[in-house]
Amino acid sequence: MHIEHLAIWCKDLEAMKTFYVKWFNATANTRYHNPVKQFSSYFLTFGEGVRLELMEMSGVIFTHNDLNHVYTGLAHFAISFGTAEEVNRLTAVMRNAGVKILGEPRFTGDGYYESVVADPEGNRIELTI
Repeated sequence: MHIEHLAIWCKDLEAMKTFYVKWFNATANTRYHNPVKQFSSYFLTFGEGVRLELMEMSGVIFTHNDLNHVYTGLAHFAISFGTAEEVNRLTAVMRNAGVKILGEPRFTGDGYYESVVADPEGNRIELTI
């Protein structure tokens, strides 16, 4: 058994797809659109492992994602880059490009080396070894 994909409801589907393709070398499938349900989505692949589904649909109630507070639900997901140097490098490049950095590169109490960034809609992503 394994997790096949995670899904995120989006306010701006194209901006979210662009972010993940640009920063994490994701490959997006062709946009799926169901006009009856007013639903659109992309599946993003990251080499191997779990895929990410980005979804947009008329009528979805969006939460206010306040980066200064923590709420129940999916807290974050992590993307592995193999080395601390790559975590440091990508964090610096993302910062210089204006991406919100929520946590500087560091060793955590549970043994991870990570930084934390926010995607355009405030979802937390850990960059880890």
